[in-house]
Amino acid sequence: MGAMPAPPAAPRKASFAPVADQRTRLLVLGSLPGERSLAAAQYYANPQNQFWRLMETVVGGQLVARPYPERLEALLAGGVGLWDVVGSAVRAGSLDTAIRDHQSNALPELCARLPALRAVAFNGGKAAKLGMTILAGRTDLALIALPSSSPAHTIGFAKKRQAWEVLGGYLS
Repeated sequence: MGAMPAPPAAPRKASFAPVADQRTRLLVLGSLPGERSLAAAQYYANPQNQFWRLMETVVGGQLVARPYPERLEALLAGGVGLWDVVGSAVRAGSLDTAIRDHQSNALPELCARLPALRAVAFNGGKAAKLGMTILAGRTDLALIALPSSSPAHTIGFAKKRQAWEVLGGYLS
């Protein structure tokens, strides 16, 4: 009887391009897109993820019912940009706890290109832990850790919304 073959290595996954422009006052950073998002090539494509519902509270408008390109334009028009802290990593599945061998995105460079930027918010613990370290020297920006919008983070929606509502103050 021969040796069992090694299990396949987890694939290396990469984040999307940033969604931000000269109007961006608030940059919301996730860790790395999950399987559903990668397959759809859309930020927060898993319908169980509460990101778009939470952002409706922040920007004060309907997002969930809109087609994806309109959601992005509504965020940009409201002064919100999106990206991820992790540029690429080895990860089986979608959980942040499975992220290995990560390479960070160029967060300082993006922030330097956004003249209206006032705050960077981190969607979840992994994004906050990595991103706050990268941006620690930026005393001109508010760095805000948020409870994850992921369905894996099981605190109730009302508690998440309460934490996310503070972001609206950076848009006015």
